Amino acid sequence: MNRRHDIDALRVLAFALLIFYHLGMLYVAPLSDWRGMPLHSAHMAQWLQYPMLFVNRWRMELLFLISGLAVHFLRGRLSLPRLAWKRTVRLLLPLVFGMLVVMPIQPYVQAVTEGTAVDGFGPFLLHYWTGGRAAGLTWAHLWYLPYVWLYTMLLLILLPALESRLGRRLHASCLRLRGASLLVHPVLPLFAYGVLLSWRYPETHALVGDWYAMALYATMFFYGYLLGTDTALWTELARLRRYSSTLALGCFALYLFLDKLAGQYIDQNIHNYAVLILLKLLHVWLRYSYTWIAIAAVLGWGHTLLNRPFRWLPYAREAVYPWYILHQSLLLFFAWQVMPLHLGPLAEPLLILLGTVAGCALLHECLIRRTRRLRPLFGLNPLPARERPAVSTVLTAGVK
Repeated sequence: MNRRHDIDALRVLAFALLIFYHLGMLYVAPLSDWRGMPLHSAHMAQWLQYPMLFVNRWRMELLFLISGLAVHFLRGRLSLPRLAWKRTVRLLLPLVFGMLVVMPIQPYVQAVTEGTAVDGFGPFLLHYWTGGRAAGLTWAHLWYLPYVWLYTMLLLILLPALESRLGRRLHASCLRLRGASLLVHPVLPLFAYGVLLSWRYPETHALVGDWYAMALYATMFFYGYLLGTDTALWTELARLRRYSSTLALGCFALYLFLDKLAGQYIDQNIHNYAVLILLKLLHVWLRYSYTWIAIAAVLGWGHTLLNRPFRWLPYAREAVYPWYILHQSLLLFFAWQVMPLHLGPLAEPLLILLGTVAGCALLHECLIRRTRRLRPLFGLNPLPARERPAVSTVLTAGVK
């Protein structure tokens, strides 16, 4: 199977977007709408909610779709037991290491901000590891990993049915979607979750009881697996890319109008219950239509522009996982150090961003990728045999 460079590039770019998105979380207002960061700048900006919302409605859905694609690629090379073991090691080992070693700085920054960490980082860390703090262990932004692992295991259980004669026929019918059907039919399950689950089970990333998020992201993961490498469907996504881009922007504009501009007026001035329900349903439909059509546009443009062997791609493909694990902890650490300096609304975020990027780059290049024992803890494959002697020299000389 030829390597799909566009999928690799989209994965790298989607995870890179997380750094900018989480940086924006430090500055976006109002706080009541953008919780999730334990630290916020004095330079809050209300205008940021619009670009943040523009990205928020499809960024994680795209990542889960790409994760489903990854399982499709691996299925072509590995048996089910080997695939299950490979994904378990690659997902859960970095999760456990990240929770124990990389994540503690995040609740510590929160505790310092709230004035509850008076004994320093060492005693806080002991409480964190032993569950003495109210929050206990946290996976913070690494919540994505247990969700992907769970979806992978569920998919592997279902694979015999999906690869049966009936399953292949249903799969083939999905791959025959074209034109408007390709942009409308995948929205239907997402719309159903929005109507039936989102209000009752708000997204928590706690895995247990997170039914709305579980259903939404599992469906996107399954879409990725179904999409796979079907040439005709990818060609159709590329053909529709301009149309889907325009339609996505239109859906977002109407959604934003109903959500931010007309929502209060509608609630206060429309007393016809049937009309009110229809407008609410239209609002939900626009939200999930935007999600899927924006992703279709991203996939179409990516397949057109990125399916080539860029020189930077092999290195970035390896770096993306360690950067993902490290970035939010580094971001909050530098924000904690920089914000008290009162550098202003431009210098402050720029310095935090540069510190985060430099920290990820240095830790990955100088330590993680060169250290045999650290590589699997950050989701990287073992070093090729010919590189191991050099790595042992590095370990002896500089790491131990």
